[in-house]
Amino acid sequence: MNDDGSASGESVLIDTVGALWSLRGVYDGEAIDELDHALQSAGRAMDDGADDELILAAALHDIARSPALGFPDDCAHDREARDWLTPRFGERVGWLAGAHVAAKRYLVSTESGYAATLSDQSVATLEKQGGAAVDAEFTKHSYWPDAVRLRRYDDAAKIPGAQAPSVHDVIAVARRVRLAVLPTP
Repeated sequence: MNDDGSASGESVLIDTVGALWSLRGVYDGEAIDELDHALQSAGRAMDDGADDELILAAALHDIARSPALGFPDDCAHDREARDWLTPRFGERVGWLAGAHVAAKRYLVSTESGYAATLSDQSVATLEKQGGAAVDAEFTKHSYWPDAVRLRRYDDAAKIPGAQAPSVHDVIAVARRVRLAVLPTP
């Protein structure tokens, strides 16, 4: 596949499966690994009645942490996720995944008590991500309300043993998104 994502639909889906599975055993300080976090995030979105693009963005918002993609450990994972996802699954999926850190910073800044709900790891990374802030570049965007929803799915998806959809379920959503938002060759 080309780095710009201009591969066949099945190739993109195969790469996405590999990236997801490579998250098994990758921990960032939370009680569950990144694969369970991705699947739980997708599950929270499904439970909330989110559309397929928001479900997929929830599942893949931390995809830049995948060893299969080769990003450095200290990368700006929100921006790398956005840049990896956009050519593969469309502008909205990439934007939503890329906005999940801005949404955390916004909620800490604007919602009393939100910071107290964050995991210890999320609090620790907040300062590295710039601390509490409202970024008008994000908040004025038409997708912003869904970015905040995604952030809440992210926060709720850190529970050992919680029910979640499977990788197969997430890839079924990814296939629908590709068919809906990207032109066929």
